[in-house]
Amino acid sequence: MVGVIKTVENKVKEMFMNEGTGHDWYHINRVRNMAMYISNREGGNPEVIELAALLHDISDHKFNGGDFNKGGELAKQILIELHVNPSTIEAVSYIVNNVSFKGSGEKDVWDCIEGKIVQDADRLDAIGAIGIARTFAYGGKIGQPIYDPKVKPKVNQDVNSYVKERSHTINHFYEKLLLLEERMHTKTGKKFARERTMYMQNFLTQFYREWEGDNISF
Repeated sequence: MVGVIKTVENKVKEMFMNEGTGHDWYHINRVRNMAMYISNREGGNPEVIELAALLHDISDHKFNGGDFNKGGELAKQILIELHVNPSTIEAVSYIVNNVSFKGSGEKDVWDCIEGKIVQDADRLDAIGAIGIARTFAYGGKIGQPIYDPKVKPKVNQDVNSYVKERSHTINHFYEKLLLLEERMHTKTGKKFARERTMYMQNFLTQFYREWEGDNISF
């Protein structure tokens, strides 16, 4: 299995090294490392976790026309070609298809610890300092304005609203990022999420101060 993981790592690294929206190889590798860290403390099948983490963005719905199942299909094809056992393939494919956030009004439904761990690791990379950087990188890539105070965030979004509707990048904090701490599944994930959420809250406080002119007067 070590050889399989290395082959998958090299393939994903080649595909995503120069990706410009924050879903690059470095993101994938951070998710893999965090997932393995959580797994060492909370269990799960480490081979399934590592492969799912490496393949979790292999075909992200944000870039493939909105198909949440394409990633799992592609992951399955890659692992079949590498002669991975069928039960591992199905487990990895299932995680890849279900790891994405689908809206604040959509519940996370997992029947395996491996999925919870990979999702926690992926969500941790969406928050904190790196999460802020990735959020603005993605917003700029899709032509989304940084902020429009007239456009308020939406609550309890279903998957259709979350995927198709666009506003501005600051709203993304309220529609997703600040909600992730409460949606962590593992104790380890919750611990990291608390610190990173506080960082984002402090960032937003400073952002609004500067947006309003930081109390400057003429």
